[in-house]
Amino acid sequence: MKKTISGIRGIFGEDLTLKDVLEFCNNFSSLIKSEKCVIGKDTRPSGSMIKNVASSALMKNGIDIFNLETVPTPVVFREARKYGAGLVISSSHNPIQWNGMKFIIEGRGINEEELPQIIKHQEIFQTNIGIERDVSSSYIDDAKKIIGDVENKPEIVVDIGGGAAKGFAPELLTKIGCSVKILNEELSGCTRGPDPTSDKLTELISASNKKEIGFAFDLDGDRLVVVKNGKKQTPDVTLGLGIAKSLELGYKKFVLSIDTSVSIEKFIKERGGKIQRSKVGEANVIDLMLKNSAQAGGEGSSGGFILPEFNYCREGILTSGLIASMLGTSEFNEIINFMESYYQIREKIEIDSELHDEIIEQIKSKFSDNYSETISLDGIKGIIDEDSWVLIRKSNTEDIIRVSAESNNIEKCKTIVKNTLELVSQSYEKIR
Repeated sequence: MKKTISGIRGIFGEDLTLKDVLEFCNNFSSLIKSEKCVIGKDTRPSGSMIKNVASSALMKNGIDIFNLETVPTPVVFREARKYGAGLVISSSHNPIQWNGMKFIIEGRGINEEELPQIIKHQEIFQTNIGIERDVSSSYIDDAKKIIGDVENKPEIVVDIGGGAAKGFAPELLTKIGCSVKILNEELSGCTRGPDPTSDKLTELISASNKKEIGFAFDLDGDRLVVVKNGKKQTPDVTLGLGIAKSLELGYKKFVLSIDTSVSIEKFIKERGGKIQRSKVGEANVIDLMLKNSAQAGGEGSSGGFILPEFNYCREGILTSGLIASMLGTSEFNEIINFMESYYQIREKIEIDSELHDEIIEQIKSKFSDNYSETISLDGIKGIIDEDSWVLIRKSNTEDIIRVSAESNNIEKCKTIVKNTLELVSQSYEKIR
């Protein structure tokens, strides 16, 4: 089981049980000052069981439940602004046998100070019992107000991936003026895995070849991958397109995670914008956004564009509409062309979580010897030159260490990653 600010996740029935759900939701109750919580789930088979137990644990402690049933994660986040708290039953892009919970306070994910309160057992005495009622969301209409109308009725293919974006992403795109074809609407018979960032998206590439663009979502609808001109774009491109739209709207203050492409940073600065870097993780990006009143930003590794005025979370569905509104414009072509001259490679290596810190600490000294600048904000990042960098960090959600690198030379990028993976493996063998 993984217990981080990204949520609690595990293989359902093995290391995440209904007893765990009761415990963590009991503890979460202490953070809910409004005594109201909106709840939603993705399409995982275990979702309804977990949602029912989670609702019961919260109602036992006097929390009223507002049930959205199966909806994308961004919908729960937006509604949580209204109710004061939210709970998403999902493990995002993890395999189908996994599930988990994402905890929301005042429209944002929990931070590092709040996480211990959910993990540590609490005795909560409550005489009243909360009630449960079904609710709906105005998400699509609210998103349309941000995006506006799209001209020329662009033809778009949407790969739902059998997830919760069904009923939201195609409807939003249609409502703003797009012609939409849908793939993999149901989980049963879905031709791809739950994570579009790692899947080849063969069907979407083929179906969108003669269309304007293709969009693929993960199971809970917060991750978006773009397919353009028969090619699957990197997650950084998804973020870059969202940033380009923000600049077009006049926004100047941005927060980017430390693993986001340097090309996006350069694109912002060349247009008079300012950026700050945060630790990796949606909650960390948002935390810095709130502290510094940033107008937009996100993390490149997940393609996670964030627009705080609309939602304090990764916004795959809203971003698809914002990108659709840019199709055929000079801004769209400009950011695509700019980013195509940079190459990102993201790899991972399986390593027991208890050894992560020791391995990264051991590598820090080697990075200091090899690179002109090192940054220890999150893991260890080595700046090689103004166009190249490498980052080693432990995963918040899996028993892996992630190695990310970027360069404006693809062969150089491959060499950086190869050498760094070898360095991590050597450290692992030495420590083990």
